[in-house]
Amino acid sequence: MYLKKFLLLYCCMCFGLHLLTVPLWAEETEDKTVAEMESITVTANKIEEDVQKIPQSITVMDEAFLEEKGITDVPDVIREIPNMVVQEGLSGNSVSFRGLNSSTFTYNNPVVIYIDGVPVINQYGFDASLANVERVEVLRGPQGTLYGKDAIGGVINIVTKEPENQWHGMVGAEYGSYNYMQGIFNLNGSVIKDSLFMGINGKYEQDDGWIENTNPGADGNESDQQQFSGYLLYTPTDRFTAKLTLSMLNQSNSWINGYKLPAGADYSDFNRDDAEKGNFSDMSTEVDIDCFSQSLYLSYAFDSATLTSISTHRKQDMDGDYDGDYLVGTDYDGLKQFNYNETDAYTQELRISSNNKSGIRWVAGLYIDSEEFEQKPLGMQYPSYDNSGAFNGNFDYNAVSEIDSTTYAAFGQAIVPLGERFELTLGGRYQHIDKEIDLNLYVLPVGTTGFPSFSLSGDKDWDVFLPKAALSYALNDNWHTYISYSQGYMPGGFNPIPSSGTIEDNSFEPQKSANYEIGIKGSLNKLRLAANLFYMDIEDIHIFKSDGVLLHTSNADSGHSQGVELELAYQLTNAVELTGSIGLIEAEYDNYDAGDGISYDGKDITGTPSYTATAGVSYKHPSGLYGRVDMRAAGETSFDEANLYEEDAYVVFDAKIGYLTGGWDFYVYGKNLTDEEYFISFDGTMAEFGPPMTIGVGLRYRF
Repeated sequence: MYLKKFLLLYCCMCFGLHLLTVPLWAEETEDKTVAEMESITVTANKIEEDVQKIPQSITVMDEAFLEEKGITDVPDVIREIPNMVVQEGLSGNSVSFRGLNSSTFTYNNPVVIYIDGVPVINQYGFDASLANVERVEVLRGPQGTLYGKDAIGGVINIVTKEPENQWHGMVGAEYGSYNYMQGIFNLNGSVIKDSLFMGINGKYEQDDGWIENTNPGADGNESDQQQFSGYLLYTPTDRFTAKLTLSMLNQSNSWINGYKLPAGADYSDFNRDDAEKGNFSDMSTEVDIDCFSQSLYLSYAFDSATLTSISTHRKQDMDGDYDGDYLVGTDYDGLKQFNYNETDAYTQELRISSNNKSGIRWVAGLYIDSEEFEQKPLGMQYPSYDNSGAFNGNFDYNAVSEIDSTTYAAFGQAIVPLGERFELTLGGRYQHIDKEIDLNLYVLPVGTTGFPSFSLSGDKDWDVFLPKAALSYALNDNWHTYISYSQGYMPGGFNPIPSSGTIEDNSFEPQKSANYEIGIKGSLNKLRLAANLFYMDIEDIHIFKSDGVLLHTSNADSGHSQGVELELAYQLTNAVELTGSIGLIEAEYDNYDAGDGISYDGKDITGTPSYTATAGVSYKHPSGLYGRVDMRAAGETSFDEANLYEEDAYVVFDAKIGYLTGGWDFYVYGKNLTDEEYFISFDGTMAEFGPPMTIGVGLRYRF
């Protein structure tokens, strides 16, 4: 049934595009005054290609687009992508895409960021500075073949700018509502002409937040963040390149973007106005994240192929302290929850790729990574009572563990022309993953030490082969259609806070997906368009179950998602451009036994809006005046597996107007101009909201 719907939608899409392109072909011969849409070269397949000829769905944002829209971080990039959403909060940046969600106990997102070859997977610290970016490529669908084991949903590939002999740079600042401040800069050029280059860039942000907690013992939703990066690039010959990059991130977030009510409250009892000021908690809630990463890129171009080595190291520390129950005037006053952990990860990739610009193009390589995840105190403090109701004192429930992971992989992909119009892409990745855990659980009176009440030690390993196949067909020089199949994979892991059981009882299996996609993309002199239909079978979905106090690892047997995505840009005149996107999706659990006779079969997968949409119009005058208005919309979204709590559709409007003169850029902006109120999460007693209307001013100077 799903396949029939899939093919029917595809036929309708192709017919609609045919009707659309006929008048545009005619218009092309009549109006030659409009600038043609330039081609875009990307490195999605780790070789340079025209984005319109790659048989997969890709969104590309160049530096001009990012600056015009005021996009300075990864969450803002995500909001531009069909069927991709992000929730920012104390749990980092949690991403949902096509029915795939973050893994609760590994903290992995289904979409991976790559910056200068350094992967960022963990939802804590899931961000990157865009101060020195040439373009951002968002590859939708599984990318395990070339990008590794965790890219089950996609990849955000950040490509930084190549320096020139002449020094260039930019400095900028913004100030906005709720004492929001931002500073941004980059500087790069040559130290030795034509051979040694260097660059530095960074961003600082701080925000007092729109929530005020009147309790003197706690804070509102303040935040601050610093990101810095520097590199040395050495090119002694035309064949050899070496680049050393160092990056750091420091991030601090307080409270949640909402509030909590006691058990028994109704969904309708929550509203954003009540969240703006109140006595919400008695304990400070704050998460601090520090990341430091290094990468070494080495490349040598032989006559027919290029050999590349990418070595990376990333260390991340997280310290999280939380109010015991996010309420005031309860038995949990003065008690807290806590989550401290440290990640130390190394990766090494060695690959060789053909230098062909046409004909057969290929890439192959080997990959290894090693990660140590040290879970320091994880748990909570709680009041204890005996059966008669007598108070026994406050206790610590605390799990301490170390999880070591190692991955070995071999991968390859080839693009083979079949005649003049067809092109076949075949690829695959074989990988072996080892994980082992050593854990001790302590249940002791607060402030005391003692022996663990439960210990767990053991290991598991998984082997998998991830194939990919795609066939593209050139309708003409400007339009290409394709069909593809690929498998996605998110590794399994262990429950980091168990109270009993064996390794098998406290582990969960890898999440797997089979993905089918049909698409068409192309451009005319005034139009660039990409559309696709997708269908995905999902197995062993990462979920958690609660016994009323603790969360436990588990897998739902299966689910599926299917939908359509459309992106377009239309150059109405030399001064006016229209852009837009829409993603429609149906994502459901097919087989989900939650235990105790509860089944979620046929329920919507959580965190997946029924649609996402963007629309924008930009204006650029030769005098330097520019402006744009943007709309972002999301459809009905379920926050729980039973679909009891669902947020209605909402629409948000943003605008920006500025003036360019010389190297100066002056601008003002507004976000959520209609002050739309909408939920971003709800768990039955705690609600989080999107931010209210904000306005600001900015200044940038380029030299």
